[in-house]
Amino acid sequence: MITVFDDLQRSHAPREFIVSGRPQPIPETPERIDMLMEGVRRLGGPIVAPPEIFGDDLARVHDRRYIQFLSTLWERWNRIPDAAETPSANVFALGRSNLPPASYPDSVVGQCGWHLGDGSCPITSKTWGAARASAATAAHGAKLVLEGERTVYALCRPPGHHAAADMAAGFCYFNNAAIAAALLTASGKRTAILDIDVHHGNGTEAIFYDRADVLTVSIHAHPKRFYPFFWGYAEERGRGEGEGFNLNLPLERGATLKIYSAALETALERISDFAPEVLVVAAGLDIAVDDPFKGFAIATPEFAEIGRQIASLGRPMLIVQEGGYPSPNLGLNLESLLKGLAA
Repeated sequence: MITVFDDLQRSHAPREFIVSGRPQPIPETPERIDMLMEGVRRLGGPIVAPPEIFGDDLARVHDRRYIQFLSTLWERWNRIPDAAETPSANVFALGRSNLPPASYPDSVVGQCGWHLGDGSCPITSKTWGAARASAATAAHGAKLVLEGERTVYALCRPPGHHAAADMAAGFCYFNNAAIAAALLTASGKRTAILDIDVHHGNGTEAIFYDRADVLTVSIHAHPKRFYPFFWGYAEERGRGEGEGFNLNLPLERGATLKIYSAALETALERISDFAPEVLVVAAGLDIAVDDPFKGFAIATPEFAEIGRQIASLGRPMLIVQEGGYPSPNLGLNLESLLKGLAA
């Protein structure tokens, strides 16, 4: 199995994010890369760096003014006298879908209220470069699948599935899985996304919610008491042409393999009905029993069983790293999942 990875992704190293209104140490750290790489190296196989990604590929799913915002944010923010160290909003564009185009502000503070969706997307001077490298990693993984590779792992960090077309959120800046799926679709491949992260992939859902050409499926902890709170309910099925092409399977916290596998079987039946030529797996390892977010209770050997269950679809796969935070078994969990997926 080929692994795609860009070392520039280490450079994004924020210290804190907001939890229950207070700054807390952020678990989405460069340390994750070293832990995940332990699993990659035990599994073996080549590790390749992606070429640089440019605006046109990012713009397959992201608004160009959002891309411009991220690329200039740090410099513009630091021109503000007495500004906070980290760019943040003090006013949010609520109901912005009903706002006229002229309401988009020129002020960088106002733009933060438009494009930064929560307190979990801290910006540093290195965020732009690392987020682009993460997106490039997923895009190159998709290109390798198009070239005939059966299974490719894209070690993407920061993750992506909470990022919407014009909004960062939940440690995510560019939606890596969505960029890969859009690239595959544009190349003529019927594509489905299966998100197994413990958190709902709300950004991915939003990007494809009105579309019938990409199926989005997410298994996650029920959002009634779990991030992202406002999205991820079973009633969300898509809209317009996309109605019926989004499937959410929320589970109660603490779900074990038996419960998880039953939901996964439902997910795979829907994917099989869609008949994709390629499957993008948004691989969140934070379903682990020892993950700091403590959402589900999947043990290390059980990741291989989940991987084998997904592999039973018999489709070429791009595995895009999402969550999974520092814990003693993070690398082992990745190794177990990849072994199952490659079975």
